[in-house]
Amino acid sequence: MQLRYNYRTYPDASQCRSLARAFGCARVVWNDCLRDRREAHAAGLPYVKSAELSRLRITQAKRTEERAWLADVSAVVLQQSLRDLDAAYKNFFDSIKGKRRGRKVGPPRYKSKKDAQQSIRLNTNAFSLSGDGTVYVAKVGNLKVKWSRLLPAAPTSLTVTKDSSGRYFLSFVVDTQPEILPQADTEAGIDLGLSAFAVLSDGRKIGSPRFLRRAEKKLKRLQRGLSRKVKGSKNRAKARIKAARQHAKVADRRRDFHHKASTQIIRDNQAVYVEDLAVAGLGRTRLAKSVHDAGWSAFVGMLEYKAVKQGRTFAKVDRAFPSSQICSACGFRDGPKPLHIRRWTCGGCGTVHERDHNAARNVLFEGRRIVAAGRAETQNACGAPVRRAHVPAQRGEAGSPRKGRTTQAGIPGPQTREHVK
Repeated sequence: MQLRYNYRTYPDASQCRSLARAFGCARVVWNDCLRDRREAHAAGLPYVKSAELSRLRITQAKRTEERAWLADVSAVVLQQSLRDLDAAYKNFFDSIKGKRRGRKVGPPRYKSKKDAQQSIRLNTNAFSLSGDGTVYVAKVGNLKVKWSRLLPAAPTSLTVTKDSSGRYFLSFVVDTQPEILPQADTEAGIDLGLSAFAVLSDGRKIGSPRFLRRAEKKLKRLQRGLSRKVKGSKNRAKARIKAARQHAKVADRRRDFHHKASTQIIRDNQAVYVEDLAVAGLGRTRLAKSVHDAGWSAFVGMLEYKAVKQGRTFAKVDRAFPSSQICSACGFRDGPKPLHIRRWTCGGCGTVHERDHNAARNVLFEGRRIVAAGRAETQNACGAPVRRAHVPAQRGEAGSPRKGRTTQAGIPGPQTREHVK
């Protein structure tokens, strides 16, 4: 399986200029090739092949006066930019043909130097790990890296990224083997929420840190100051970086919380089941800020790839499953309930339920049923068919699976017969 390892890097002034030059050249090649394909499509001409674009927009462009500065950066950077454009078009075509899961993907768009993130991608021909702890990047130099952990194997590719707050990161793609944890006797169903970030089927609750809400006062002051600055001025650029750094701190804290919580859950349980929430839909309601502050999709994605990595079972329960309407003690379906009702009494057996804990228990039972059913098509509690899908990659396709389908991840074995890449 492939994993991505990110590290902070600290380039000096000359290296920052070299990286800025590389970012700009990669962006120009992307935009030039995209423009050629768009113009060919508008004129009714055939799709322009990558070999033709490489010859026109890289090889021959370096010999012209207008694009002579493309020779100042590594040729690998320019070729990888064209390959990234090919991958974007492939995702677009696969989405149109129905070969790509999730929501529809639009065609590639032009890049700008004002985008929130600038990046270049390199293969092993353009970078190397030095013995002194630095990373050599072609035509940039040896970059100082903050090694928070060792790489488990030799990397196959490197992405150098500059975010909106001016920080630089190195992202290595590494081929690793699953690290199987010892067998555990417990399983967990998880109900995600806002008042409590997660409630487990055994009754444990993980509080909601609300990182964005806690930083709102400072963000409000910084963004108010940004809006008062004259557009195009140096003071506005400084104020923008200050606001971006504060937003980056919020995102880093949320990501750290997600990693710690997901790692603990995967280590403690042999199987983890979670409800497939419609986060995109909830993000358009009056609870949008709280939903995005919770970051449910990122947390579920971490649970999924860590389950594959460490030999655990992971399954998503369909969002149509009425986890809050069924009594986890007797199975009686008591009907829908408003959100303000947090405790209710079952009309069948008289058991008093705490809403989130009862939902987590129902998610656990439904997840077990899905795993036991294997690949066979079954009916959920609402009568809708569900079928297990293939294991998605860690940083795979955006969006959630199609409604009525579930995903399951785990180490391949005689029961699952899954092939994990």
